[in-house]
Amino acid sequence: MNLRRTTTTRRALAAVAITIGLVLSVAGCGGDGDKADDAPKSSAPAQQESGGKSKGAQSPSAEPLAEVKGQGGIALSVTSAKRDGGGFLTVEGAVTNNTGKPWAVVDWRGDEKELASNGGSMAGAALVDEAGKKKYLVLRDTQGRCLCTRFTGGVLNGEAKDWYAQFPAPPEGTTNVSFQVGGMPPASIEITEGD
Repeated sequence: MNLRRTTTTRRALAAVAITIGLVLSVAGCGGDGDKADDAPKSSAPAQQESGGKSKGAQSPSAEPLAEVKGQGGIALSVTSAKRDGGGFLTVEGAVTNNTGKPWAVVDWRGDEKELASNGGSMAGAALVDEAGKKKYLVLRDTQGRCLCTRFTGGVLNGEAKDWYAQFPAPPEGTTNVSFQVGGMPPASIEITEGD
């Protein structure tokens, strides 16, 4: 009887020690939030958190390249249009809902059938090179998902959300294009070279 109790106690202590070790290991991997500036910079588009908030997106004080208003109180700003080394163009900005009600962003996802799975997103955005007479659509991955922001849960009234959309880059000589999405007026933007 005494041997059984000793074995059970040893097992319980071992389980507690392993659990504490795992908790400390996970806590040690959490990183230091103050070292965000030391992280390497990437030319890939900002990764999106749930709901369209962007990690590492342009700061609100960034001077917009273009601003347009439409659709009963929706405002769109474009803060960046950078040509990446891999032949891509990443466009970033913010959308603000001043309609007086939540906005589902459904009409911005595009008309193509496979884009229905993208929900409310920037999938229907396009760049138009008027001089070159070409239209560039948002890039998709192999499963048909756009390389763009998905607005999970829509945009609440009075809320501003960051967005990005990635396109094939126009030819090197092209520096001005029009950004279009949904029923918003076209926004003329200037392309800059990435870092």
